[in-house]
Amino acid sequence: MLILPPNYKPLLGIKETERAIKALKDFFELNLATELNLSRVTAPLFVQGGTGINDDLNGIERPVSIPVKSVSGVRAEIVQSLAKWKRMQLEALGFTPGYGLYADMNAIRPDEVLDNTHSLYVDQWDWERVITPAERSPEFLRKIVRKIYTMLKRTEHFVCEHYHGIRPELPEEITIVHAEELLRRYPGLNPKERENALLKECRAAFIIGIGGALSDGTIHDGRAPDYDDWSTRTAEGWQGLNGDIFVWDSVINMALELSSMGIRVDKEALLRQLEIREATDRKNLLWHQKLLEDKMPGWIGGGIGQARLCMYYLRKAHVGEIQASLWPEEMIEECRRHNIRLL
Repeated sequence: MLILPPNYKPLLGIKETERAIKALKDFFELNLATELNLSRVTAPLFVQGGTGINDDLNGIERPVSIPVKSVSGVRAEIVQSLAKWKRMQLEALGFTPGYGLYADMNAIRPDEVLDNTHSLYVDQWDWERVITPAERSPEFLRKIVRKIYTMLKRTEHFVCEHYHGIRPELPEEITIVHAEELLRRYPGLNPKERENALLKECRAAFIIGIGGALSDGTIHDGRAPDYDDWSTRTAEGWQGLNGDIFVWDSVINMALELSSMGIRVDKEALLRQLEIREATDRKNLLWHQKLLEDKMPGWIGGGIGQARLCMYYLRKAHVGEIQASLWPEEMIEECRRHNIRLL
């Protein structure tokens, strides 16, 4: 659903916005690498289809697929995210625990429903870091989440220092809550309504357990079975070692997801989640076989949306004010009438 804030007026013009996007991205990327001990690697635009390397996100999205003239019988798939590809790179490049990589990823997701925060074109920092078996825990997950939130706070300070019409809005601490706790707190609301209720109150939160079954038989949101670990039972009595980072977007008055991340599947979690999703045929794919044969390290990682990050910090009403993409004509016209200029 398209949200049109009343009396909306961008704080920055188009040229100033373009300069701010570059400065903001450079600042955040440097801090991401420094805070999490990450080295930059070059991201692929496409991977070979039929190998299991590409991600299907919630398990239903179709990747854009193209034939390769010079390689008979091969189709290339434009990436949807790099969760599996990154793990292969960690092994290939010999990263050790405590260190990892990040890539500047560009993807196409043709099944997205287009609105203020969703585009066909996705640009994000995809990052991954090697962990030890002892770090497969909720405590370590929270530690990394708080590191990322420190970067978010630091970036907000950078933006507010350079653009005086923008005021800080992030709280000092990020609230960390499990999806099951959220269900119990707001039993009469659907997942999106729960997110909005929580974020309107706390303004920044990490919701754990995205993809795993809740006590009422539902899931908070979809996750594919073969990258995030959403099924492992923890000593705290919860299920899942993954989650999403949200902030409260005061321009469009809704919870805005900035990052999906978590501890990734090990061999046991992969087998369990393939059974749950009735996708055991994937065990025969190249990527899955490498994991099942213990040829890849343990890892934690995620994606941080670049356009959404800029949309939030620069107080924009639509992601199309940040990135050039394809939009329905009626959306372009409606936005123009409400002072929202889509690129």
